[in-house]
Amino acid sequence: MTLFLYIVTVFVWGTSWLAITFQGGSVDTLVSVFYRFALATVILFPFLLITKRLQPVKRSDHLWFFLQGCCLFCFNFICFYNAAQYMPSGLLSIVFSAAIFYNVINNRVFWGVKPSPSIYTAGTLGLAGLTLLFWQELQHTAASHELFLGIALAALGTFGFSLGNMITVRHAKHNINPLTGTAYGMTYGSLVLLAIITVTQTPITWDSNPMYAYSLGYLALFSSVIGFTAYLSLVNRIGANQAAYATVLFPVIALGLSSVYEGYIWGVMNGLGLVLVLLGNAVAMRLIRLPKKLTVAHI
Repeated sequence: MTLFLYIVTVFVWGTSWLAITFQGGSVDTLVSVFYRFALATVILFPFLLITKRLQPVKRSDHLWFFLQGCCLFCFNFICFYNAAQYMPSGLLSIVFSAAIFYNVINNRVFWGVKPSPSIYTAGTLGLAGLTLLFWQELQHTAASHELFLGIALAALGTFGFSLGNMITVRHAKHNINPLTGTAYGMTYGSLVLLAIITVTQTPITWDSNPMYAYSLGYLALFSSVIGFTAYLSLVNRIGANQAAYATVLFPVIALGLSSVYEGYIWGVMNGLGLVLVLLGNAVAMRLIRLPKKLTVAHI
């Protein structure tokens, strides 16, 4: 079952980054994110009620559902959708793969889980890889400012995603199943988005381009309902650090799609960068074990 959840998560989320690029355009980012999670809520909540899978929860749990909604289904995706305007979707997915490192740090802060020495080596490899991946784009001064903004937004969104993972760990400790947590989290996330839209007087519009509707449907049903349920089930089963390994494989799918549909061009530098990022993530997840004397922590 764990392997199945990994496969579903990797495929669905690996393809979702390209779908996000079709959400840009005439519709404001806030509205597009609201459409996505409001539609996902309308799909998931009634399904759980009809099938009697919605778990009874305590009143105090709703505060955590609210916080989870803000972290996983609201502010983080506002960052991701805006970042997609400044960088190819494949590169956006690579920044998101930093969730592994955020989870390690946040697990230490919130749950006292001590990181292994290899995480420092993994971080060094990851940083070097990201530098090489973005090297070509950084050579163009005119585009570098927008690229830096995109990277910063993607990194901030990934940090919010990691905080949502920590709340999922909390749910697991209180025996709250992922379906229930996702349903309530999406509901609160949608309500927060609607509140922001109302306060900022953002116009609620629609894009007549068919790709907008198609990508919205994919993001709501597959990426949100199915993808998040699969991923949070992994967190519930094996922990946040191990579940985040799924993000290691996202860039392979996302960059492949970006090459076909966005004209992302491969070269020696960014090819080597991808290898280093994947290697760093593999070291972080202990899929590759290095001798202690080779880790940065022991230099």
